[in-house]
Amino acid sequence: MARILIVDDEPRIAEPLIYALEREHFSVAHVALGEAALACLACDNVDLVILDVGLPDINGFEVLKRLRQSNEVPVLFLTARQDEVDRILGLELGGDDYVTKPFSPREVVARVRAILKRQGGNGSRSAVPLWQLDEAGARVLCKGEPLSLTRSEFLILAALLRHPGQVFSRAQLLDICDSDEDSFERSVDTHIKTLRAKLRPLQADSLLATRRGLGYYLESA
Repeated sequence: MARILIVDDEPRIAEPLIYALEREHFSVAHVALGEAALACLACDNVDLVILDVGLPDINGFEVLKRLRQSNEVPVLFLTARQDEVDRILGLELGGDDYVTKPFSPREVVARVRAILKRQGGNGSRSAVPLWQLDEAGARVLCKGEPLSLTRSEFLILAALLRHPGQVFSRAQLLDICDSDEDSFERSVDTHIKTLRAKLRPLQADSLLATRRGLGYYLESA
């Protein structure tokens, strides 16, 4: 079952699409903001994204630009704009198709099927997301590669992955570690340093960022 992510802040647009896609046996997830979409795509396998250009936080073109740094999942744009320049820009940035509002949900479903067929069935040119958090197995995969993490490193990275963009102080991360071995805030700096070293071969170390004087956070992409 192909998994579709709809990124649109208008329920009157998203709800008919969800209904139409689920009737055709697609698995559908829905978010309303670009940042939420990037966080979802960093952690979950998605076969195709239906992406509105006019999002309230960051526009769809910026979402696609950031997404393409690490993920080649097919993207179908939704837009209220008629401008040919916008359509060309979306395609040049790596979009796969373009639908102008108003549209029929059945047309969108047909376009989704066509894109998935071109991509070889499951629709994803690169089905491996940047991050995969396996809570039950207490492990994290980066670009499909399992990371060899200590208990404290896993707990820190898992917390950052659950809340991309949120700054955690050393004290907060120390509480998350909850270990007798980690009794000083400076031990958190050591864990961050080793995490970056383990992410460096995968060119993901720069995503583990520092907010000077405040703490650490994980960039969404």
